[in-house]
Amino acid sequence: MAMLYPGAPCAASPQLNLLNQMRARRGNGRYAFDTAIHQILGSSYSLAPPVPDNKLLAKFEDVANDEELKTELPYYLTEEGSPDVPVADLTDASGKPITDRAIDKHSFTDTLIGAEVILHNEKGDKGICKVLREAVDAEGRTIGVANDNPDLATLVYNVQCWDGVVREYSANVIAECILNEADENGHFSCELESIVNHSRDGSAVKKEQLSTAQGSVHRKTTKGWKLKVKWRDGSSEWIALSDLKESYPVQVADYAEANDIAEEPAFVWWVPYVLRKREFICSSVKARMKHKNIKYGVRVPATLKEAYELDRQNGNNLWCCAYEKEMSNVGIAFRILGDGDRAPPGYTRASGHLIFDVKMDMTRKARWVMDGHRTPDPETSSYAGVVSKESIRIALTHAALHDIPVCAADIKNAYLSAPTSEKHFVVCGPEFGQDNVGRHAIITRALYGGKAAGRDYWLFLRKFMHDKLGFQSSRGDPDVWFRESRRKSDNSPYYEYVLLYTDDILVISDNAEEILRKEIGGEGGFELKPGSIGPPSQYLGGKMSSVTLQNGQKAWSFSSGQYVKEAVDNVKKYLKSIGRDLPRRADTPTSANYRPEVDVSRELTSQMAAYYHSLIGQLRWIVELGRADICLEVSMLSSHLALPREGHLEQVLHIFAYLGKHHNAALVFDPTEWTPPDGDFPKQDWNFSIYGCEGLEEVLPDDMPKPLGKNMRLRVFVDSDHAGDEVTRRSRTGFIIFLNNAPIYWFSKKQTSCETSTYGSEFIAMKQACEYVRGLRYKLRMMGLRVDEPAYIYGDNQSVLANSGNPGATLKKKTSAIAYHFVREGCVRDEWRTAYINTHENVADLFTKPLPNGDKRWTFVSKILAWVAPHQYYSN
Repeated sequence: MAMLYPGAPCAASPQLNLLNQMRARRGNGRYAFDTAIHQILGSSYSLAPPVPDNKLLAKFEDVANDEELKTELPYYLTEEGSPDVPVADLTDASGKPITDRAIDKHSFTDTLIGAEVILHNEKGDKGICKVLREAVDAEGRTIGVANDNPDLATLVYNVQCWDGVVREYSANVIAECILNEADENGHFSCELESIVNHSRDGSAVKKEQLSTAQGSVHRKTTKGWKLKVKWRDGSSEWIALSDLKESYPVQVADYAEANDIAEEPAFVWWVPYVLRKREFICSSVKARMKHKNIKYGVRVPATLKEAYELDRQNGNNLWCCAYEKEMSNVGIAFRILGDGDRAPPGYTRASGHLIFDVKMDMTRKARWVMDGHRTPDPETSSYAGVVSKESIRIALTHAALHDIPVCAADIKNAYLSAPTSEKHFVVCGPEFGQDNVGRHAIITRALYGGKAAGRDYWLFLRKFMHDKLGFQSSRGDPDVWFRESRRKSDNSPYYEYVLLYTDDILVISDNAEEILRKEIGGEGGFELKPGSIGPPSQYLGGKMSSVTLQNGQKAWSFSSGQYVKEAVDNVKKYLKSIGRDLPRRADTPTSANYRPEVDVSRELTSQMAAYYHSLIGQLRWIVELGRADICLEVSMLSSHLALPREGHLEQVLHIFAYLGKHHNAALVFDPTEWTPPDGDFPKQDWNFSIYGCEGLEEVLPDDMPKPLGKNMRLRVFVDSDHAGDEVTRRSRTGFIIFLNNAPIYWFSKKQTSCETSTYGSEFIAMKQACEYVRGLRYKLRMMGLRVDEPAYIYGDNQSVLANSGNPGATLKKKTSAIAYHFVREGCVRDEWRTAYINTHENVADLFTKPLPNGDKRWTFVSKILAWVAPHQYYSN
C-alpha cells in the first residue's frame, strides 16, 4: 500500500479528512508564528523590517502566551520561545493514532520519543542524547521501516545531542545502545564527577530542634536535603542525600566538610565515621550509582504531576495513558464518598501511591499500590496457598497417561476480583481526578500491597470453585481442585482437575477450554487475559510443551532453559562490570573433590555476601524448576549462607558456568508404565514375625475420593553418604521418586544426627524416604488417582535391606530402633517393598556425593533430564 502524504489525491475517510484539517490548521499556525518571529528578529539574511501597524508584529511574550496560537502549533513554547518536540498524532478513544501512519503501524505516538541514551557522534565522542521525533525526507515521509523487533527497526529519528547538534540515528542503533547501557533491571549506572551544590527544604531537621541534654544521641535523618551532582557523561541532576550517601559516602562527606554543613543534623551522625574509615569504605563501596528514575533510557516519573510534565515535554501521552488504564482497572476497588462525608467508625486511614515503570519493550506501565506496611497487622492468619510443584508434575503425568487435554490461562487483575476483609479508607489524591481530591474513599476490594490481599483473593477463589463450579479441594493439596465427569470418547468416569497458582490456572479436562471460558471466565466469574487461554507454553518461569516419545507415547515436558540462560547472562554481565568472568571449563557443577565445609578462603565483604545470597536464591529456584542435576551442590553451598567465603562464591559461579554450558535441559513426565523386574520385590509372609498377631494393614483415608483411571506405580531410589561432612561428620540423605517413568520429587539434605556407622546413616535415609512416600501416597489417593500397589524402593546397602524387608531379621543396633520399626511396619502393611540395586545403578547417588565427569554421572542425569546429557546416553 502506498504511503499517504499531504497533497496526495485519495478517497479520504472521515478520519483522514479530520487529519487534513488539523494539518491545515497547523500549517497556518506555523506560518503565523514564523512571520511574527521574522518581524521581531529578522532572519539569518536580514534584520527585522519595520512594518508599521503589522497585525503580526507583537512582543514575544504575547505570542508565547497566546492560548489560541498554542492550540494551533504542533509544539509548545519554552521560556526561550524555541519550538521543542512535536505533539503526538491524534488518537482515538483506545489510544490508537488516527493518521496515515497507522497504515505502517507507527506514529509520532512513539515509545522511543523522549528516551535519553548515550550515543556516539561521527568523531567517536559520546554523550547523553534525547530522541526528539521521527525524521522525514524532503517529501515529508518517514525514513526507514518500523518493526516490533528492535533489531529489524530501521526507522530514523532526530536526536538532540549533548553538543547541541540534532543528528539522525536509526531505531535499531538507539535500542542497541539502550540495552548495552542498562543493567538486568533496565537501570543505568553513572560515575560521579563532582558535587556542585546543595539545598534543603522546610522538612529538613535543624540544629535548634536537636536535644542538648547529656547522653542524648544524634537523630539519624537525611530528610529534606538534596545535592546537585555532575556525572562524567556531562549531565547533572539533583539527588536526594539519602540516595547519594549510599553510593558515594566519602565524596558526600568531603563536600559536607568543605562547605561547612558537616554539623547539620543530616550529616553529623555519619560524616565523622566515614572520614575516619574513608580508605576502607572507598575499597568496599562500588563507585557507581543507579539512575532509578531512568529505565531503558526513558525517564520514569515519581508522581502523577511529573508524569504529565514528561508527556508534555515528549509531545505524547504515553504516561497519561498508562495512568488512566491503571486507574480504570483499580477504580472498582474504591467507593468514593461525597463531599464532607467521612468513613464509618471502625475504618482506619490507609494510603497508597502510583508506581511508574517501563517494560523492556518500552511500554509505559503504572500501578496503584497500597501502603500495606503502614496499616495494622491482621488479627487472623494471612496465609494464602499455591499448588505445589510436585502436584503439577503428578497432574501432567496423569493427563498424559489418559490422553486428557491440558489448557492454561491467567486471571486479569486477580486481587481486584476479591472483596477485602480489611476496613481501610484513603483520602483521594489527584490520581482519583480533580473532582475527588480530598474526598474519602472506602477500599472495597483486595489491593496489591495490602497485608491480607493475598488471603482474601485465595479464599474468594476457593469459595467460587466450590460453591459455583462444584469442584472439590484435595486434602492432599488444597490448591488442586477436581470433580467427576465423563470422557467424550467412551463416556467412562474420570476427574477434571484445576490447579491454581495465584492467578495462573491449569485445567486438565476433555472440556478444558470450555471450563476456562464459560465457567471460570464466564458470567459472574473472573476476567481472563484473552491471549493467555490455550495449551500451556510458559508456566511458573518454565517452558511447557507436548512431546512424543520414541515408543509413540505423548508426554508433557517442562524446560527451565530460558530462565537458566537469562540467569547465566545476568551473572556474566555483573561479573564483567567488576572485571571477572565465569570459569571456562565446567563439566560438573563444582570443581573436583571440592568440600565447602573445609574452605578457609577469605570471608566475603558484605556487598559480595549479599550477592552470594541472591545467587543461591536463584539456584534454589532453578532446582525447583527441574534441574535436579545441581540439587546436591546447591544444598551443600546453601549451608554456608551465614558466613560465605570467596571459595564458596567461586563454586557458585562454577555452577552457573556449568548451567551456561548445559542450559538446554527438560523434565519429561513420561507416563509409560514401569514393570518391576521379576524377583526384585517378592511379597513376604509376616505372619510368623513379631508383627504377625497385630494384623497390620495400610490405613486408607476415610474421606478419600473414589479412585478413577489407570493404576500408577511409585519407584524410589535412596542412598546416603556416611560421615560425608568433614567437619561435623554428619551423613547426607538423597532420594528421588518416579511416578511410572516420570521424575516428580528429589531430595538432598544433611542428616540432623551423627551416625557412627554406614548402617545407621543408610537406615535414617531409608526412613526419611519412606516418610515422604507415605505422604505422597496419601496425596495421590486424595487426588482421586489409583494406587493399588506398594511403592518399590531401591537401596544399595544390603544390611539395611535385610533388616527392613526380611521378616526373620532382628534389631542388633538399638540406636536405629525408631527407623528400623518404622520401615518394617510399612513393609508389613505393604505400603512399600525394598530391594537391592548396585551402587553404580542407584540414581540416588547423584544426590549424596559430587560425582566426577563420566559415564556414571551422565547415565544418572539422562534418567532424570532430557537433552542435557551427551546423545549416546539416550540411545535406549
